[in-house]
Amino acid sequence: MNSTLSTLTFKKHSLSKLLTATFATAATLAAMSTTLKVEAATLVENVKGYTLNEKGELTTFKNLLLDEGKVVALNVDKGKTSVDDTIDGKGKVMLPGLIDAHGHLLGLGANLLEVNLRESKSAQDAAKMVAEYAFANGQQTWITGRGWNQELWSDRAFPTAADLDNVVSDKPVMLTRVDGHAAWVNTKAMELAGITKDTQSPVGGEIIKDADGNPTGVFIDNASLLIEEHLPKASNAIYEQQLNAAGEHLLANGITSMHDAGVGRDVYDFYVKEAVEGDLPVRIYAMVSATDPELSTMLSNGTIRDEDDFLYIRSVKAYGDGALGSRGAALLEPYSDAPHQHGLLLTQPEDMTQLFTTVIGAGFQLNYHAIGDKANHVALNEFETTFKNIGGSELRNRIEHAQVIAPDDLARFATLKVLPSMQPTHATSDKNMAEDRLGKDRMKGAYAWKTLLDSGIALPLGSDFPVELANPFYGLHAAVTRQDRNNQPVKGWYAHEALTIEQAFKGFTLDAAYAGHMEDTLGTLTPGKWADFILVDQDIFSIDAKDIWKTEVHATYVAGEEVFSK
Repeated sequence: MNSTLSTLTFKKHSLSKLLTATFATAATLAAMSTTLKVEAATLVENVKGYTLNEKGELTTFKNLLLDEGKVVALNVDKGKTSVDDTIDGKGKVMLPGLIDAHGHLLGLGANLLEVNLRESKSAQDAAKMVAEYAFANGQQTWITGRGWNQELWSDRAFPTAADLDNVVSDKPVMLTRVDGHAAWVNTKAMELAGITKDTQSPVGGEIIKDADGNPTGVFIDNASLLIEEHLPKASNAIYEQQLNAAGEHLLANGITSMHDAGVGRDVYDFYVKEAVEGDLPVRIYAMVSATDPELSTMLSNGTIRDEDDFLYIRSVKAYGDGALGSRGAALLEPYSDAPHQHGLLLTQPEDMTQLFTTVIGAGFQLNYHAIGDKANHVALNEFETTFKNIGGSELRNRIEHAQVIAPDDLARFATLKVLPSMQPTHATSDKNMAEDRLGKDRMKGAYAWKTLLDSGIALPLGSDFPVELANPFYGLHAAVTRQDRNNQPVKGWYAHEALTIEQAFKGFTLDAAYAGHMEDTLGTLTPGKWADFILVDQDIFSIDAKDIWKTEVHATYVAGEEVFSK
């Protein structure tokens, strides 16, 4: 065990001594003649509160009593309760802090600190943004950015190094596609990486080349690592900047907890350090990256859970395939719009058994990235074989994205108790190209949220930020309407797979907590759990569904402490 872990002594947020009556129902409290006494208790009043109970049923409340960061009771009789402080909710709607079950925390922070190409309308427009950023940040040795998406450009064609060379030729440029599965670079970057006409594509990746065999400047999946290895090495100082930027952004959007989908040893150590020092701004359920050379060391360290629940490490993120937009998602049959392509398997079938056995055998939850129907199929097969050989189905293993599934495989998630961890805004972002990629027949098992939920499996929801925007109300809106924020398509995109607002809310709260083995302390505002809550400007359970995305967060509290206010 390294020196950082050997000094792992987290702060303890113990609940103060409470009477048994503390955990009584509102009806019991009303009948009590004695006064409920809690040391330094705080009453949040004048709210229209919603939470799920432990059965997953939606309940309402008008006030909440908390002490030492945890919920004591709901709907208390103020006249029979001794409190030291009150918080006036000013009639706002109160919800549990929302949980994003799949995001990339430092990736979001980096995205907030680099050139953002999400709104670019063409390769030339994106290059112009890069030029403006490079001019304003002359001290940077590399220009990095993220967010381009050729499917939103009029020509729908991949960009080229020449597009960037026209504006920045003296510094290397690397721009990650919005889905994180492709990189666009200039000639300078390729020169520094030694990329030539003779460079072969690595396993699980592709160097896009022109008709003459010259690299165009776009690198798919594992091929992007040929460029990434030449980027300036990250440091704790950079991580802190990214952490602070991301934490501030998430809290302002009502997210108090997130599942970080793939952290290497350096970030693992950084998170442990920040947890020891009490400096993590949001709660992190971290998935160790399966590709990290020190995976075995991190597994041997065992589970790490901060007693304040700001850091929990007990899972591994593995990588099955690429993304649909860059045609890297592995399909059982060829792409409808590219008959010579089947996508890419990032973990080769012959390596899966050892990976699954190692991770699950160590008692860690395995969370497997699978977007295409082939990647989902081979992952389900491997989970089934592993469970028969060594067990481990109780670990709540997951398939991250579970985006395109062969219809015959849909019921297998519930049968195997493998959680489909899904991101609603992926559907509304992909609707313009998914049918082109897949054809109508394969859409029967694509983005199939309701079918999976109805099969009897929990459905944790997230955003995959910074691939998508982090705002969870965008995800709630997409889940319920199957529309983008321009109300398109009018009747919803494959609307039969839409969720109810209660189901979507559960996906961003209790189901997300369950998927992270944290439903004992998070996911609902019920007695004994952390008082993580938000105050918002509208009632998402009564408004027109098309307006859910417009919800604004006015205040965010973590463990009863205000961490954001508008």
